[in-house]
This record gives sequence, structure tokens and C-alpha cells, in this order.
Amino acid sequence: YTMSHAKSLTAFKEGASRLHAPGLNMMYGDAKNNIAWFASGKLYTHERPLYTKTFLEGASGKDEIAEYLDFEENPQAINPKRNYVYSANNQPDSVRNMLYPGYYLSEDRARRIVDLVAPKNDWTSSEVAKMMLDVTAPSAPEVIQELLKMLEVAALSPSEKIAVHYLENWKGNFDKNEVAPVVYNRWIYEFQKNTFADEMGEGFHQFANTPLIEKVLPVQVKRDESVWWDDISTKDKVETKQEIVSKSFKKAYSFLENQLGANVEDWRWERVISVEYKHPLGESALLRKYFNVGPFVTSGGDQVINNQIYNIDATGYYKVLAGPSTRRVVDFSDVDNSLAIIPTGQSGRVFSPHYKDQAQKYLNGEFVPMKLNQAAILKSKNILVLKSKK
Repeated sequence: YTMSHAKSLTAFKEGASRLHAPGLNMMYGDAKNNIAWFASGKLYTHERPLYTKTFLEGASGKDEIAEYLDFEENPQAINPKRNYVYSANNQPDSVRNMLYPGYYLSEDRARRIVDLVAPKNDWTSSEVAKMMLDVTAPSAPEVIQELLKMLEVAALSPSEKIAVHYLENWKGNFDKNEVAPVVYNRWIYEFQKNTFADEMGEGFHQFANTPLIEKVLPVQVKRDESVWWDDISTKDKVETKQEIVSKSFKKAYSFLENQLGANVEDWRWERVISVEYKHPLGESALLRKYFNVGPFVTSGGDQVINNQIYNIDATGYYKVLAGPSTRRVVDFSDVDNSLAIIPTGQSGRVFSPHYKDQAQKYLNGEFVPMKLNQAAILKSKNILVLKSKK
């Protein structure tokens, strides 16, 4: 409430300080050229180092909270020298000369935002809108280059070399017409499975779709020596990194050939990724076409600005489980012409023309005007007036 009614940066900060849980990234901007970012949440310390993501010992009192921190010690930035603020749920910079622990996502989206924003000071609304649709993952080409170092390309078949060629020239773009994301995701799945599943067993499938593995992957691919390379199910030998990488590529290629055909050029991302906005009643086959919106083909990936979250698993298909719930562009020099879009539609009534009329526009990267000017609102074709019953 305090933040929604704030008329100044000071008032907004006060509102953010009152939000003790959950931890959220709060962004602020106003027409007076103030910008800010606050990490909300009541932070605390313990008397001794603890791994707080497991059960703590509660009987002795040794694991009790020692101190609650003042909000000034929360990660935050107010009118920084770089002249912009951002968050992609990534690890913030150190505070108190330490990194605060948390459930942070990988750095890809944050890196990409900085790469795009930092060099430019004259952003327009249309350019910001375009950035929201960006589908480049900075770490993906880096991971691929590490894997390719271990692959004996000369020994591959002509068709396998074509798949490698797409990866060699890939910039991390998850556009729906790209081939490389298909090869990349399958190779990564096989690589992670061959690296970790023998030690983890059934736990691998849970680990494979957590933010943690997205942080582990770029580190693990750089390790020439690691206990993880050995397949503990083979008792007579110790596998090497090169063997794991090569085995994984061969399995990935064979799978994709069976799934999508022999012509590598036809292995486009749009053939394996889809998004469907599901309603609880849409779980019924009879009601699905009425209540669910989609499925649709989409661009995007799970580590890009246009974030499409999906599981990487044995199926080879990537059904989007979550993504941006809204996109908004507000130019404080022209607030009346702000833009927005949501994935489906404004109405919750399944037979309303506005139940899903924004879906295709959303997928196409289009926006609709946000009517914030009262005079313009009163001139609208349709006006809904809610009156209390006396």
C-alpha cells in the first residue's frame, strides 16, 4: 500500500522496508529522474556459519538468529553512476564485504541486460520494447566452445559435422527458426546425464531442472579433471572428460535424427518448443479447446530476457511452464502513451472476445496502449462502471 501510494523515492523506500517476506526485487523510477532498486525482505545473521537450506538444530539455541539487519544493509542501488537499474533475480553485488546467500538464478539474463543497456544512453520506448523480446543467452556459446574443444570433429559423419557447424557459428540466439538451440539443448541434456546421473541416481532428474545446474554447467565444462567424469557403473575403467563429451554428442545426434529426421537443416527450434496457457478446467480433454489458450510456437529459452521456462528431459520437447506474465514500457516524459501486453487477454470469461485476444500479439512482440489519461478513457467505445448497491 505504501509503495503504491508513494509520492517520492523516500516514501517508496519506506514501503519496501516494510516488506519482510517474501524477498523481492523492487524497481523504482519517477519523472524527476530518480531511479532505484531495492531487495526487500528482513535479512538476518547467525552466530556461526550455517547452511540454512537444510534443517537446523533447534534445541540448543546455537542456530537461532543472532541479529536482524537494518534495511540499509539490504542490497540496493539509488541513482547509481551507471544511470540504470535492473534485476533478473541474479546474485547482487556484495554487501558488508560478503555475498548474501539466496535462491538466485543464473547470470545470463542479467549479463545480457547489461550488455544491451550499458553502451547506450538515448533509449526510446520502441527500443526498450525490442529489448524485452531478446532471446540471446550469453553463456550458451561459451559452454559450446568448451564442449567442442573435446570433440574430434574430423571423426564425425558428414551430417554430424553439419550439426557442429551450426553450433560453431551460434551466438546463443533462441529464435524459433534457429537450428543450434535444438542441438545445444539435447547435447546439454545428454552431457549432464552422463556426467551426474550415475552418482545421483533418481535424484538427477530433480537436479537437472533446478537453477543450480544452470550455475554448475558453465563451471563443470571447464574442468579437465573432475570426479564426475568417471562413470561409476563401469568398474573396469575411469572415463575422461573427452569420452563423456563425445558420448553425449553421439547420443544427442542419434536422438535428434530419430525425432526430427535426417536433414539437420530442418531441426528448427519451433519444432520442439511450444507454449500453452492452461486453465484448471482445461485438464479435461472435452474442455481444453475452450479454456486453454494455445498451444503456440514461440521463440525464447530459459536463460534469455524473453524468458521461457521449460524442463530439459528425455522427451526432447520443451513445453513452456512459465514466462513473462506481462510486458510494460513506461516513458516518464510521455506517460499517457505507455505500452503493455499480457499473454492471453483481460477477461476471465471464456467466451468473451477479450479472453485471449492478446495472445498472438504477445507472441509477435506487439504491444497495446495503456490508457492512463482520464479524458481518453472516457472517450472509449466501451466503459464499465461499477456502482455500489444502495
